[in-house]
Amino acid sequence: MADGPAIALIDGEHHPAAVRAALDRVEAERGLAAVVFCGGEEKVLAGVLDDAERHYGRAVVNGTAPAEALRMLAGRASVVIDLADEPVLPPLGRLELAARALHLGLSYEAPGMRLDPPRYAPVEFAGPVLAVIGTGKRTGKTAVAGHWAGLLRDRDPVIVCMGRGGPPDPQLAEPGTSIGELRALAAEGRHAASDYLEDAVLAGVRTVGCRRVGGGPLGQPEESNVVEGAALAASLGPGALILEGSGSCVPPVEAGRTVCLVGGPVEGLDLYRVLRADLCLLMADADVERPAIRCELRPEPAEELPAGARVALFTTRADRCEGVEPVVASANLARRSELAADLDRAAAEGCDVYLTELKAAAIDAVAERAAAEGARVVFVRNRPVGVDGDLDAALMGLANA
Repeated sequence: MADGPAIALIDGEHHPAAVRAALDRVEAERGLAAVVFCGGEEKVLAGVLDDAERHYGRAVVNGTAPAEALRMLAGRASVVIDLADEPVLPPLGRLELAARALHLGLSYEAPGMRLDPPRYAPVEFAGPVLAVIGTGKRTGKTAVAGHWAGLLRDRDPVIVCMGRGGPPDPQLAEPGTSIGELRALAAEGRHAASDYLEDAVLAGVRTVGCRRVGGGPLGQPEESNVVEGAALAASLGPGALILEGSGSCVPPVEAGRTVCLVGGPVEGLDLYRVLRADLCLLMADADVERPAIRCELRPEPAEELPAGARVALFTTRADRCEGVEPVVASANLARRSELAADLDRAAAEGCDVYLTELKAAAIDAVAERAAAEGARVVFVRNRPVGVDGDLDAALMGLANA
């Protein structure tokens, strides 16, 4: 249990006498910083809250939204103890309130549930430490991190990536990593389409690849070498560090400014990631409480294609690529069983350019098949574009803040 004192959440669906006994126990065991009434009136008579000390044995914060009350009271406590219940706090509402408490540095406890604020390790680095996180997988984090690095190219930034297939020890990748080098990595049994390699190839900056396993509801990995990777990146003497999240995992390193890519409606503990952000990039319809820009990813070839090329396009989900009319289009790059049939179609159609995102099976399947067919491999770059705001200006503003 977290050390007290505690902020207790109560409701009017419980009789005041029962609540008072629970509060007496909490105060005796851990100390009470405050009691917050969250609503409900089934078992609370009119006037009870006007004389809270008589009925509950102590003052009760009433008439203030629970989220605002937590913000006002956070400095007095270390934990929130949830003594309320449905329908006053339904499951998603409870998780969203927990997200707010955790963002304020408070632990959150309810029967059968305990959440503690994630810890973020400091990195010894004098320049800006920037983070790109997301509410889920394939929201565009790699594209945005690479784009941000490109805007900061004159500062020689280093991107620190974390991935499910990252290297066992933090690994430096230099810009300009070739397709041959990627195929050699795949031949060694390594994940040759890891995000750090995509950043090195497409953003053209130094990157450090890290590994992570697991992902908690607040974005903590169960295991990772990201802290060591950030230290390696800082030792290279860059002008900026960019920490790139993985899926909904958040790099466990302190960042000065954070961008969160939002891939859909923000529900439950997703709110914690949004609250961490200085800027949200909305990749789908969503309401957020942070400065936000609606964005989209525009797939485009990373280099000019030969005139008259017969192109096979391979992506994880996109069905188009700007300026390209593919003979074969596959969105099965992350679905190997279906990808095999699409590769067969590309060969049957005589495709001489395999245009692929550098993700999933891009190297060990697509590039290998292209080599076998004598076809050229060209990578797809997903370019982030602000739909209702100046994305580049917003990113540079954060980097310079």
